[in-house]
Amino acid sequence: MSNPIIKQMQNRRSVRQFTGEPVSDADLETIFKTAQRAPNSINGQQISLIYTRDKERIAKIAELCGGQNQVRTAEVFVAVVIDFNRTAIATEIGGKTQVIERTAEGIMVGAIDAGIMLSSLQTAAESFGYGTTSIGAVRQNAEAMTELMGLPPKTFVAVGCTIGVPTQAAKDAPLKPRIPIDSFVMQEVYDSAKVGEGVVRYEAEFAEFRNQQGADLPGYAEKVAGLYSRVYYRATAKAMEAQGFRFSDTV
Repeated sequence: MSNPIIKQMQNRRSVRQFTGEPVSDADLETIFKTAQRAPNSINGQQISLIYTRDKERIAKIAELCGGQNQVRTAEVFVAVVIDFNRTAIATEIGGKTQVIERTAEGIMVGAIDAGIMLSSLQTAAESFGYGTTSIGAVRQNAEAMTELMGLPPKTFVAVGCTIGVPTQAAKDAPLKPRIPIDSFVMQEVYDSAKVGEGVVRYEAEFAEFRNQQGADLPGYAEKVAGLYSRVYYRATAKAMEAQGFRFSDTV
């Protein structure tokens, strides 16, 4: 494939094994400057990044994320923070009082922009040959994470990202298959029947992948059912409310 960006993105994988080699300061600065160019709602720039290289601090973050070794062994950990504190300052300068953090739309804006930032951050890091993994477990102990990051009201850690030099085994790991493209991309209208058929086909394809790799992984339906049939990070709402995210669209 001649397009290096397409090749990189189509071959991306979550890297959970790192060599321990450092991430250079120059690379990290470029990664952050590049991620900052990510699109965002109304140019509000309501995302901040908090990073650390400190091994003790990374170990603490790993502990708060359920003891994840992939976090503990990373060279850099980046927290992607929804930052309506910044926009509150701008709103005050503009002579008004901010309410966005107390609305459903505010949660949509923050979550969408955090996802866009995460993708830009990972793409930039991976262009230098580093490996990354998205860490949703930053919300597992959300109040403790908020305290560790020293976050003011109107801010919240939406997701984390590890960065490090991948081991050869991690680089050579096979790509997991995705759901059939015709049940992912639909023209004009949503086709629930096609989506359902895609789930069934993917369940079989993923089972074959697991067998070929000898991987001790749950099936697609089993994993989704195990997590999405319950509230698995119960601290999220309480921690967000403590930070001023009220979801009271009557303001």
